[in-house]
Amino acid sequence: MNSDLIYHYFPSLTPQQRKSFDALDELYHDWNAKINVISRKDIDNLYEHHVLHSLGIAEVISFRPGTHVLDLGTGGGFPGIPLAIMFPEVRFHLVDSIGKKIRVCNEVVAALGLDNVTTQQVRAEELRERYDFVVSRAVMPLADLVRITRKLVARTSRNALPNGLIALKGGELEREAAAVGGEKLVTPLGEFFAEEFFVTKKVVYVQI
Repeated sequence: MNSDLIYHYFPSLTPQQRKSFDALDELYHDWNAKINVISRKDIDNLYEHHVLHSLGIAEVISFRPGTHVLDLGTGGGFPGIPLAIMFPEVRFHLVDSIGKKIRVCNEVVAALGLDNVTTQQVRAEELRERYDFVVSRAVMPLADLVRITRKLVARTSRNALPNGLIALKGGELEREAAAVGGEKLVTPLGEFFAEEFFVTKKVVYVQI
């Protein structure tokens, strides 16, 4: 499966954005062979399971220029790198506690020439800066994500959605969501993407 899947859902991409999305396949196949950040059996589903999944966040919010976004537990760069391609005027800081994953992020970011991305090997608890949004595809329970995120979110909002956490989650979320107070918005990705993979996938926004 190739980057045509991305163009199908996001037809108004610029030539530079298309070039960057096209390049992801070779970059991730090459680096994944050296440093395993995507499961071997899943690398051939890169565009559907990783790139398009990441861009599900872009269906929920269009970040305004100048927005500062933290990708918490980025792994190999998801959702941060696809979102950075989609929103070139938004600043993304990708963090993970595992050095080899940050190395892959660094190599992909450098190859794509993404000057709106910074990376850091760090635990979330050690971060001191504040961001407009924290995005994450990490598998930890929503309540834990919210607890970690709370001290990382700036008070002043500049987007249509107030500042907060935007997480990509799967499966039944009723109990997880119920354990979290405050304003929440759960958006099934099946509303946007027709592939079977997205039937159980959701974007969860929590106002912080």
